[in-house]
Amino acid sequence: MAATVFYLDPLPDVGQLAVLDGPEGRHAATVRRIKPGERLLLADGRGGIADATVTAAAKDRLDLEVTARRDQRPPSPAVTLVQALPKAERSELAVELATEAGIDAVVPWQSSRCVARWEGAKTQKGVTRWRNAAVAAAKQARRALVPEVAELHHTPQVLERVRDVVGRGGVVAVLHESAQLPLASLPLRDAPEVMLVVGPEGGLSDDEVAALTAAGATAVLLGPTVLRTSTAAAVALGAIGVLTDRWTTAPLQ
Repeated sequence: MAATVFYLDPLPDVGQLAVLDGPEGRHAATVRRIKPGERLLLADGRGGIADATVTAAAKDRLDLEVTARRDQRPPSPAVTLVQALPKAERSELAVELATEAGIDAVVPWQSSRCVARWEGAKTQKGVTRWRNAAVAAAKQARRALVPEVAELHHTPQVLERVRDVVGRGGVVAVLHESAQLPLASLPLRDAPEVMLVVGPEGGLSDDEVAALTAAGATAVLLGPTVLRTSTAAAVALGAIGVLTDRWTTAPLQ
């Protein structure tokens, strides 16, 4: 059985002792009831991985000895998701599914047709919820890299990111049900990075699509069915995994 992944930053060196406490220690010692002698994986969320053996267990805490260290290279091309804010009940779900599918970074976007509005104190609360969702989903998926969740972006900031990606030779795909080109027609395999742009439940406005394409993005059709905003990115990542070499990396063992 594959070892469970827990996050600890910084990671200790081989032969050093480590303490897993706080929320991670509570989950390991109290919820999972991991015992001395069991093996687990530690990750720093940036690609660093350590094999560790439990030497002692207490309430909400494990003592560990690190037996090996390695680094996992990030997948290529890197994929960033610009996600328009979904409705409250599906907000974190979009981040969870994209993280499990392998997204590398997430940008929350307050697009014009978003029903959800992050304003004032809600803004930081929303970003924090998305970051927590990314960590939890990365652990579920046994990922060594936790995707970065950016601060809330508005359309001018998103357009600047699009121009930056295109300027570096990357590909920006706007998932749109009225597009004519399929996602598979884009030069994904040769791109150094890919950005996916997903609109809200009400879809992107014509002005937003025009501005995104003027900045260098391409509107593409993901498939024959209309997907929810919370699931579109995960489905797109599955397609990108097949169309590129992103899925050649083995899962953590």
